[in-house]
Amino acid sequence: MRRPARPRLRAIRPFTTGVVNPLTRRFVHFLPFFAVIGYRGRTSGRRYRTPMNVFRDGDDYIFALTYGSDVDWVQNVLAAGQADLQVRRRHIPLTDPELIIDPTRRLVPLPVRLILGLLRVDEFLRMRRAHPSTSAPR
Repeated sequence: MRRPARPRLRAIRPFTTGVVNPLTRRFVHFLPFFAVIGYRGRTSGRRYRTPMNVFRDGDDYIFALTYGSDVDWVQNVLAAGQADLQVRRRHIPLTDPELIIDPTRRLVPLPVRLILGLLRVDEFLRMRRAHPSTSAPR
């Protein structure tokens, strides 16, 4: 399998994680195509909440991996096999994370596809809404 090119935004990741995320967590619920994904650290067990772009496809939720798939939050979700998503005031349990490499970016709307192309983003994480009997961490 072809290894995707490194996304252009990777260089600003420390700034985003330390400064932008704590600020945007306060108002992200009011923005379209944004939500907060909640998950546990795979070694610390600590609970994390990260603002993310998310796109819905039926019962699937698609996350564009703008920093690549080797970042901690993606590795934590893959290890746990679950997460929860807060969209406005709703909590949606997610399961079955699947890493997808899609150079065509067909999983996201056309305007987003064009921007992600400029940023060299072609990795995505797809998760499914968990069935009522399946619980995700809160």
